[in-house]
Amino acid sequence: MAQTELPKNYEPTEVERRWYAHWEEQGYFRPADGKDAPFVILIPPPNVTGSLHFGHTFDHTIQDLLTRWKRMTGVPTLWLPGTDHAGIATQNVVEKRLAEEGTSRHDLGREAFVEEVWKWKGQYHQRITEQMRRLGDSVDWSRERFTMDDGLSRAVREVFVRLHKKGLIYRGNRIINWCPRCRTALSDEEVNHVDTNGQLYYIPYPVKDTKKSVTVATTRPETMLGDVAVAVHPADKRFAPFHGKTLVLPFLGREIPIILDDTVDPKFGTGAVKVTPSHDPNDFEMAKRHDLPFVTVMDEGGVMNENAGGFQKLSREEARTRIVDALKDRGLLPRTDPHRHAVGHCDRCNTVVEPYLSLQWFVKMKPLAEPAYAAIEKGELTIVPRRWEKVYLRWLEGIRDWCISRQLWWGHRIPVWTCAGCQTEIVEVETPTVCPSCGGAELTQDPDVLDTWFSSWLWPFSTLGWPEETADLKRFYPSSVLVTGPDIIFFWVARMVMAGYEFMGRSPFGVVYLHGIVRDAQGRKLSKSLGNSSDPIELMDRFGADSLRYTLILLSPQGADIHGFSDEKVDLGRHFANKLWNAFRLVQPHLNGATLDEAAAKPHLTDVDLWILSAMTSTVRSVSRNMRTYRFGDAAKDIYDFVWRELCDWYLEMAKPRLYAAADTGDAMAVRYTIQTVFQNVLRLLHPFMPYLTEELWHALPGTEGDVCVARWPSAARSGSHPDAEARIALLKDVVGAVRNLRSEMNVGPARKAPILIRAADPDSETLRRQRDLILLLAKGESLEIGPEVAKPKITASAVVRQHEIFVPLEGLIDVAVERQRLKKEYERVAREFESSHRKLNNEDFLAKAKQEVVQRERDKFEALATTKEKLQRNLELLG
Repeated sequence: MAQTELPKNYEPTEVERRWYAHWEEQGYFRPADGKDAPFVILIPPPNVTGSLHFGHTFDHTIQDLLTRWKRMTGVPTLWLPGTDHAGIATQNVVEKRLAEEGTSRHDLGREAFVEEVWKWKGQYHQRITEQMRRLGDSVDWSRERFTMDDGLSRAVREVFVRLHKKGLIYRGNRIINWCPRCRTALSDEEVNHVDTNGQLYYIPYPVKDTKKSVTVATTRPETMLGDVAVAVHPADKRFAPFHGKTLVLPFLGREIPIILDDTVDPKFGTGAVKVTPSHDPNDFEMAKRHDLPFVTVMDEGGVMNENAGGFQKLSREEARTRIVDALKDRGLLPRTDPHRHAVGHCDRCNTVVEPYLSLQWFVKMKPLAEPAYAAIEKGELTIVPRRWEKVYLRWLEGIRDWCISRQLWWGHRIPVWTCAGCQTEIVEVETPTVCPSCGGAELTQDPDVLDTWFSSWLWPFSTLGWPEETADLKRFYPSSVLVTGPDIIFFWVARMVMAGYEFMGRSPFGVVYLHGIVRDAQGRKLSKSLGNSSDPIELMDRFGADSLRYTLILLSPQGADIHGFSDEKVDLGRHFANKLWNAFRLVQPHLNGATLDEAAAKPHLTDVDLWILSAMTSTVRSVSRNMRTYRFGDAAKDIYDFVWRELCDWYLEMAKPRLYAAADTGDAMAVRYTIQTVFQNVLRLLHPFMPYLTEELWHALPGTEGDVCVARWPSAARSGSHPDAEARIALLKDVVGAVRNLRSEMNVGPARKAPILIRAADPDSETLRRQRDLILLLAKGESLEIGPEVAKPKITASAVVRQHEIFVPLEGLIDVAVERQRLKKEYERVAREFESSHRKLNNEDFLAKAKQEVVQRERDKFEALATTKEKLQRNLELLG
């Protein structure tokens, strides 16, 4: 197929809109029917909190790259889309909007507030799907899911009930992570630990009925009001006289015992530690071992309660300040030391998290973790890069029970009801109407909702219809690969593996590919809040979706971060798109009417044609290998190098005379066949990376059929390799490159043609003679002499290529005197810089104080100057 001549410039916006609508209308994104094993990839569902950020753009680009590639290999392909209700995150943003309007969720009430959140979901879900279409996500929209769809909600309840019946879900009073601002429990994975400069406060606790005291060290003096004991190590001889003694808690006068516990670290602080079981997880376990009481001194908002004595109604921060002042006034703070320690912060609002004793629902994780651990050992699950497998296993080894209840209104309500008459607890999938114990009808559902991740961990099978035995579940579970970032390997990846084995009997995917993070020049993650990230849509408006996609992939090492990203970097992709566009425009007028007749063209193929076809075959082989091994950046570079360096810089320059010749010659037919073949393969290879540009060019290329979106991935047949032609063209390129370098070094103007002499013996001399016209064309030669007896001219620039000598006579080509003076000045300048760099690298003070990267840059500069200095000196000697 072919169309009218392409416009001078590629304008992506209209092209993107047109082709995405076409692909959707054709149904290309739905998996083909058949018995072949499908390729399945499930999208990590974006939160409906706003628009897609840069991390999503990178993540989706990789997933679409894999999906389009697999679709082109002929495999039935499903990329299943969807979004996440994101309980705490979405509730937070809606509450902020209500606050701006002068109201709150409590003013609205639960039912009305949830309606507001559903409105928000509708608005931002539409924005997210529009962004996905703009980027080119080839997802099956007919199977799109939302974590609070009816089907997924039923799956959540089913899982809760099954685990509860197995004794793996329980309710208990335990220390949990509590956010006083969000007023909800958090899982361990929802807490960010930040190294913070704090103080270690030394506080003496009087020994009852004596004048002695035991000094404890603490970072949180406000929690001392909840102390129920002081613990020391039984082998710590310093405290032997105090064994069995009773202490008096300052401010409150409460009597507390000294207890002996092996977990106490005698080297920390004074060796005596305060025990506050309602506000510290380690103290909680210690209190259970020693049968100690639990005293909670704060409410859910982080405000001191009635157990705090005179400090009641103060915030925890105010209480700390007031307690420290009071201790100083009483002479009970003899010492404070600077102390750097990790402080937990809420992942959503960054408030300091409070370890808090609370009645919550938990999942017992160790039984679920065992098959997930074994999956790696048995080879049923592979994580790429493999180094992450150790991180995954280490987390499973130390896994703790998962707190799944959240004190929120937006989310899946916990399917537990309590009978008002007999207090029977009812756990059912369907909402009960009467109590099974007493027949009472006054049933109250647990007000809490489940952690967002409790629905997300079921994503691989709940999206396919589980718990029903649907056709989709049978065909598309397990999926083939999960693409995501390492930041949610614990939140989501490991938990999905556990759920897969528990409810489906096998891992939900065979491979997890963990990509890196996109960072700026300072190493910071791209973030709107930091002001170092543009909106991806704005970048697509400026550069085009393909340019952004291709740049991200080209810059990404396997599983490693992209460093130094900026908006300007997207020019990499745009320049490449323009290069291909312009190359196509160069050849398109000469291809109309041409046919891909290999039999007719084959007798007329030259070394140049065979070389580019062979290079194309090697590129197909390399790109395919890198795609299979998740080296997407390497695959993108393979295509870049072939198109820019081999096709555009060399082949098209060599092919122009034949391309512009009469169309009815065998030579012209061969070059047109070659160009069509190469461009077809390039567009196929490049399509997963740059889908819009390639579809536009595919439809302008004669000899193509259908859409490149569903064209077959090119194969690297052995018959496509031509090593002899490759060797001959490699020699040609080396010779031309050497002549070009000599011209540049000797300041020969680009318009001046120069005589070229090559002292070469057979068989290379014969090879070069056959390439005479190409050498003259590419090296801007005036004349060419080749042979073993070629004499070296008196004033000449020379180079050696594979033991063959190349001469470019300079007399009459340049003004020798002027060039000698120019070289002399340049040599003197470089020599000065060389000496300066040499002195700096011999300066011990510089080597000791400068940063390592600065020293390395200076060494690199010195080596480059040495090379330049030597070259200038050689050229000066050449001119006499």
